[in-house]
Amino acid sequence: MGERNRSESDHGKRRWEEESEDEVEEDIDSDEDDDEQPAASGQPYLSLLKSLTESAPHKSKRRKVDHEAQSKAETEPASEPKAEDNEDENEVNDIDEVDEQEESPADAAPEDLLDDDDEEDDSDPFELHFAKAKQEVYEPKLKSIKEERWRADRAALKTTRVVFNTPDEGGLVSQPLPKPITGIADLKLKNKLKESMEKKHAKFNAVEQTIAPYLFNYHDLLFCNRTTANAQSIRRLTCLHALNHVFKTRDKIIKNNNKLARSENSEELEFQDQGFTRPKVLVILPTRQSCVKMVEMICAITEPEQQENRKRFDDSYVDKTNRFSDDKPEDFRDLFAGNDDDNFRLGIKFTRKTIKYFSQFYNSDIIFGSPLGLRLAIGSEEDKKMDFDFLSSIELVIVDQADALLMQNWEHVEYVFEHLNIQPRDSHGCDFSRIRPWYFDDHAKHFRQTVIFSPFNTPELTNLVRTHCTNWAGKARLQEACPGVIQHLGVKAKQTFSRFDVKSVTDEPDARFEYFTKAILPALTKRAKDITGVLIFIPSYLDFVRVRNYFANNPAAESLTFGTISEYADVPEASRARSHFLNERHRVLLYTERAHHFRRYQIKGVKKVIMYGLPDNPLFYQEITGGYLQKSEQSLALEPGQGTVRVMFSKYDVMKLEKIVGSQRVGKMISEQGDTFDFV
Repeated sequence: MGERNRSESDHGKRRWEEESEDEVEEDIDSDEDDDEQPAASGQPYLSLLKSLTESAPHKSKRRKVDHEAQSKAETEPASEPKAEDNEDENEVNDIDEVDEQEESPADAAPEDLLDDDDEEDDSDPFELHFAKAKQEVYEPKLKSIKEERWRADRAALKTTRVVFNTPDEGGLVSQPLPKPITGIADLKLKNKLKESMEKKHAKFNAVEQTIAPYLFNYHDLLFCNRTTANAQSIRRLTCLHALNHVFKTRDKIIKNNNKLARSENSEELEFQDQGFTRPKVLVILPTRQSCVKMVEMICAITEPEQQENRKRFDDSYVDKTNRFSDDKPEDFRDLFAGNDDDNFRLGIKFTRKTIKYFSQFYNSDIIFGSPLGLRLAIGSEEDKKMDFDFLSSIELVIVDQADALLMQNWEHVEYVFEHLNIQPRDSHGCDFSRIRPWYFDDHAKHFRQTVIFSPFNTPELTNLVRTHCTNWAGKARLQEACPGVIQHLGVKAKQTFSRFDVKSVTDEPDARFEYFTKAILPALTKRAKDITGVLIFIPSYLDFVRVRNYFANNPAAESLTFGTISEYADVPEASRARSHFLNERHRVLLYTERAHHFRRYQIKGVKKVIMYGLPDNPLFYQEITGGYLQKSEQSLALEPGQGTVRVMFSKYDVMKLEKIVGSQRVGKMISEQGDTFDFV
């Protein structure tokens, strides 16, 4: 996980410098002999940092790369994330800054109901989980959670595997799965939302029917089957659920406010209907454009009569410029099209007829933000203005496109979750007599619902769910069986998977490096004069630094000329590296996972792919192996069927391996005595 935790200076306010096809071809065909420039610094992780820092001094400038200076920069701890060097300039250019006073609930003007006065239903999941939660029901579950006693029930829904975890109260009977939900008629919605959705989308599709029972019954959810095709359905359901929760929360408070205002003996009335602060929903997203899509869905559902500050929102978040060439894949366009800035935060407030954008956090109902934007809003321990009270009463967290967040800085996501549902430092004008009792008991985190959407599962997501998803209603992981992608490369190539032994996860970086230098690299150096077109894919940036330094400074690799493309390489550097690789000036090219994620380079001249580690995203395996080898065959640089793939993996790569080779094969490859597996 450590390799996720690095500076985001290249990602904070990123605008892609997409070069045209003509410019790319000109760079690749050129023979210009320029020195490669040092990459930006990256934060190291765990024991690998120590091994890099304590390694023997590098030889002086060799192969036109000052690796000593570069390694020093890359192995020093990274500073706090900055979008620009000038902090004062950042403050001036903070387009999400809100100049609005925090409203005290006691001084707030009377509000109209968000919806017509519909009757409360005691069978409503909102009432059962929040408004009228029964102490005799949730207290035994909270005790089990405190003792870390969970039971896991497994089921299969067509192609989806379900793991449903609930607090273990000692019973032997399996917990039943939530009842099926096929459409709007099966939901307990506010009238306004129900009428709107019945006209637009009364019946749910297959994906929505899979998600809805867990989402609307307030179970935590990790959904590992998100695709570009079902993204709109996921947004529709999550926005509907968030709106339903906000509207019910606000209307209950407004009704009780009116009762208190009309009552002659208001002191006799007791209403426990709220948390410490107003914000109830937090939506964590990777880019401003992803926020635009959520906001547009909310507007489509609610059809507001007025939208306050909408022009400012459009100016700050909407970008219709098309910056991509036609060869970019669909998932890349889905993530990076539009405004791809990953430093943002936005509060939204609802009244009966209006949606207000850029409301002050403490006056907002829903908060949108990127991990970086939220972390900067919270501040750090060294920051005298550190503030996380606005997260104290969050009851629903939505994390969409979690795979993209993994490619940013995952530490920011963890930081945000660590500051959720902490009792506030300031009262913020709340009426303590109306606070729900489980807020005072510090149980808000066990009532909060967290839903996470990703195309695949990873150890980071699993750890997030294990550590921060402790909902007394239980949590579910939904994941389809993986058929694998090795048979869908689009080209015939021998794929060899080699397992190396490792005793513990902390020893994994060293064991992987040792296997590479002793089992993989010698085969290349023995045929150095004949070897060309070798692409080495390295997921971790710190592993990349280590391998690059070895190529630059170790006599064992001096016969192999090499180039590099990392996430820190600018467009001219990357183009030059691709040109030298295609023209066989460099026999080897080192290429990182984040470089591929953020750029999706079409690298030519690849004849052999070595996977130093498997990517999290199985699409990357297809693109880098099948896609690159196929291009080489089409350009006649490679004889058909002569391309090869060599993959290194350990038992700790089981999640990644399953997505590549398939669920049926992964068990044998991890546990069998043999350590080499060939596929053609």
